[in-house]
Amino acid sequence: MNLDEIKNSISNLTIWKKGNQRAPHKPLLLLYALGQIQKGNPRFLPYEQAGQDLKQLLVDFGPIRKSYHPEEPFVRLSRDGIWELDKPVNLSSPNNRKLIEEAVAGGFIPEVYKTLKDNMNLIQELAQIILEQHFPASIHDDILSAVGLDFSFTYTKKRKRDSKFRDKILRAYGYSCAVCGFNVRLAHTLVGVEAAHIKWHQAGGPDVEENGIALCSLHHKLFDRGVFTINNDRRMIVSQDAHGTNGFDEWLMRYHGNEILKPIETSYYPKDDFIYWHVKEVFKGPERYIIN
Repeated sequence: MNLDEIKNSISNLTIWKKGNQRAPHKPLLLLYALGQIQKGNPRFLPYEQAGQDLKQLLVDFGPIRKSYHPEEPFVRLSRDGIWELDKPVNLSSPNNRKLIEEAVAGGFIPEVYKTLKDNMNLIQELAQIILEQHFPASIHDDILSAVGLDFSFTYTKKRKRDSKFRDKILRAYGYSCAVCGFNVRLAHTLVGVEAAHIKWHQAGGPDVEENGIALCSLHHKLFDRGVFTINNDRRMIVSQDAHGTNGFDEWLMRYHGNEILKPIETSYYPKDDFIYWHVKEVFKGPERYIIN
């Protein structure tokens, strides 16, 4: 398998789909496995440890669920032609307990593993492809840190987007953060205020005003990590799992339950469908109670 074939396989993973639900299981497993290669670990990764690590990645960077199933991608990735298991396993019905009891391990097929081990720049390129396809840029560094990948990107190949999206969103919200009102300028240049997608671009979210809000850099990252969301009344809602000391009250609870800044046109209000997606697929609920 040559370099182009490896990149093509990574770019065209078979991802489970059901409506608008996110399924970052295989992307997170691949990033984790790339991190293990960079650390110099063997080709086969024991499921007992990898499953625990992947479950935590799903909790941190996947949609909130009643239960998490790292066994699914660990087994099913073998159908994508770049991954294999060291023991026969029922691919149609992976079982977490059996994988542990039978000491199953998985890893890249030999030719892919050797190519990656001999070409650390390719690891960087593949990680960038995975991140760009499945996660917003605001949380890329968090994911890289969590999977143990250590590098600064020089390779860039981003999905084509509406270059005017940022301008449209910032204009719609008066060049201010819709949550806290931050709007600092250095001379004539706006600093630290960004255009955030409500439904991620990676999930098919369009570059339109109804799918965007202007947020300061801090609130943008908190929004994309699911620390807070927006409800149908366009109020900022903080997760019950969010907590802290310095900054928690000042940057989150101070605005909890408050209506976000109104855009200049009523037609630009965040659309219910996009809000619903963020609540279901990103927000780390349940939500905190609003005191009227």
